[in-house]
Amino acid sequence: MGIGFRSGFLPNDDTSIYWFFTSNEKDVEDDPAKLKQFALSKLANVPDEIKAIVENTELEYIMLSPLRYRHPWDLIWGNISKGNVCVLGDALHPMTPDLGQGACSALEDGVVLARCLAGALLTKEQSGESTEKVDSESEQYKKIEMGLKNYAKERRWRSIVLISTAYVVGFFQQGDGKLTTFLRDKLLAAFLSSLLLKRADYDCGKLNIS
Repeated sequence: MGIGFRSGFLPNDDTSIYWFFTSNEKDVEDDPAKLKQFALSKLANVPDEIKAIVENTELEYIMLSPLRYRHPWDLIWGNISKGNVCVLGDALHPMTPDLGQGACSALEDGVVLARCLAGALLTKEQSGESTEKVDSESEQYKKIEMGLKNYAKERRWRSIVLISTAYVVGFFQQGDGKLTTFLRDKLLAAFLSSLLLKRADYDCGKLNIS
């Protein structure tokens, strides 16, 4: 961690390494060569082994990805589903990468969506009872709409908690003010770490295949 930036380096295997660099600066030019030099200028005080990783990274593997964020109150008042359309993944809960739960929460969305749609579309015949006719197109539409509403209801607060926690953790971890730094280093380090584990320890339920 540094003033207004963070970086991380993680070996994938014996020959490749994944690394990232996040910065508060907004006016960064999307040019791989300039991005590499920008990262190296901020990493002046890190060990030479770390700087060598950045220096040896080929330009084709360096990319700029602006971080997106959605205010929690947008999910409180906004529509997650409308008719037979819904949003999930980053379209539902774009958040800073401070929790490491972006892909995980998208998988949760998929499980919950499939479960809600299956529950809504399950016919009496499939549940062991006889039916006299197949649902009309309008009836199918209503079932899908109800399934998506159930999905939205189940995922709304989970999404609000995720994006709120990610913002708070990122604010303190990457903050460069004296008060923010003091609170992070002296008082909130253990609390922020526990938040990451609590948000990751979540069970969205099972998706039964029958």
